[in-house]
Formats: sequence, structure tokens, C-alpha cells
Amino acid sequence: MFDIDIALKLIRQENKQFVEPVVTTISRKRTPFHVLISCLLSLRTKDQTTREASHRLFAAADNPEEMMNIHTPKLEKLIYPVGFYRTKARKIKEICKVLVEKYKGDVPNEIDELLKLNGVGRKTANLVVTLGYSKPGICVDTHVHRITNRWGYVKTKNPHETEFALREKLPKKYWLTINDLLVTYGQNICVPISPKCSICPVSSYCRKVGVTRHR
Repeated sequence: MFDIDIALKLIRQENKQFVEPVVTTISRKRTPFHVLISCLLSLRTKDQTTREASHRLFAAADNPEEMMNIHTPKLEKLIYPVGFYRTKARKIKEICKVLVEKYKGDVPNEIDELLKLNGVGRKTANLVVTLGYSKPGICVDTHVHRITNRWGYVKTKNPHETEFALREKLPKKYWLTINDLLVTYGQNICVPISPKCSICPVSSYCRKVGVTRHR
């Protein structure tokens, strides 16, 4: 039986030496709108690139109305070189327009409403709800999916299945923090290929499902 309480306590301690995810940092000082936009920028993009792009963008436009009025070429330049920056620039403008026209400039605080925004998937919606509004949700990205399956805590095929498996199994006190903890841990210790099991404090609890080589 995998002891999730011990595992997350050990990971929280281990993570103190690492830099937290950029979207988490932004959520401590900014609004749900900033969380939403920075999360969109972060998809398939390294954290440092997201950090720099978010800083440039928010310096140029700090709310949906300002951002929707930025000319697309300028917006592309502001967020470059995030992954798929041209597509993201177009979607950001579209989302900002919807926020202004339908939601009076506010970001919805419900997952189902957020999913109506073009380009917003369950990961982003859950992150906005948890980090932006401190409401219950479980954000599952590739790290959360990989690590919880690697532990043997869940047995799922994709992040969507993992989210709903965790909603059934994970104690609610960890819902808001599971993503932060495992993203940081997954970037530094429990990496996708050849995880650093020799220095992992959770190694003795982990079933290492799917791990064929480790350090």
C-alpha cells in the first residue's frame, strides 16, 4: 500500500532546494487572469522561457481588455520563443475578447466555464481554479500522470484518466498542492527517462512501474 502522506511529506522537504513552477510564483502575486495566461504560455515550454515571456507580456498588458487590443505581430514578439507562439498569440487574443464580452473581464472560477474558452483544457482549467481561486481541483500534467503511475498509486492511461482516479483516491487536503509538488519533483528527481532513484527519498515506497533504467 503506497503511503501518500509520507511520500508527499518527503517530497515537500526535498523540493525546498528547487525553484518552484513559474505559474505558482505568478499566482502568489497576481490575479486568476495572470494565472490563466501564464499557464497557456507554459504549455510545451520550459519554465524559464515562460517566466520571461510572462514578464514581458504583463508589462505590456495587465488585463484582458489591454491584451486583446495588442496587434497580433506585437503579441507574437512579446511571447516568443514559447512553444507554438503564433497559435498561442491568436488564442490569447480570442480568450481575452471572450472574457471582456461575456464575463465582464473576469476569469470564470468554475472548471466547466473555463473549458468553454478555446485553448483551455482540463489541466489549465484546474490550475486556474486551484491556484487562482484556491478552490478544489486536481491539476494533472505529464509529471503528475507519470509519477503517480510510476508509484503504482494509480493505474491509468492518460492525464485525463489520472485526474478522475485521483479525485476518487487522493485525500482532499492534497488536491491544491499535488501539481506543484510533482511538477517540481518530476523536473528534478523523478524525471521521465532514467529517474534519479538513488537520491529519491520516496524510492523505497515506489513500485517503479515502467522504469527500465534509473540512476
